[in-house]
Amino acid sequence: MTPLPAPLGSGELRFWRLDQERHSRSWNKGEGAYRVGGRWNSKGIRAVYASVDPSTAIMEVAVHKGFKVLDTAPHVMTSARVIDLTKVHVVYPGDIPNPNWLVPGSHGPGQKAFGDQLLREHVFTLVPSTVSRHSWNLMFDADRATGHFEDVRQERFALDPRLHT
Repeated sequence: MTPLPAPLGSGELRFWRLDQERHSRSWNKGEGAYRVGGRWNSKGIRAVYASVDPSTAIMEVAVHKGFKVLDTAPHVMTSARVIDLTKVHVVYPGDIPNPNWLVPGSHGPGQKAFGDQLLREHVFTLVPSTVSRHSWNLMFDADRATGHFEDVRQERFALDPRLHT
């Protein structure tokens, strides 16, 4: 597991998210997770998933949509800064009740319930990425996290065309 970023330079924690351009204005609303649920949330909960580095954010989208979509459909990369690092709860691999929850595949009700509780109890939660086992994802409840991040930046995303082969 890659160690969490040390407080170097500014000591900030930025998170990154990649969305289709048409959804870029509502990146922090958790609409998709609300409608269908996600790895760490049940349907009906406005969870927002992001990564602590842009490369993992790209891989998280590519694993579901493929590189072709990232190359041919407009996407926007969003980043923001967590204001208060004490609001970030870290879930290490050993803290996960069932190690199979970190394996790609279906997400069962136990995993979703565990994530729902994390979303209720913490403003931000860092969980290991299943796409890149040595990386971290940040998740938060869209309503609870309002006002706890700032410096939102968005830029048009361009995939290196060599990845679309």
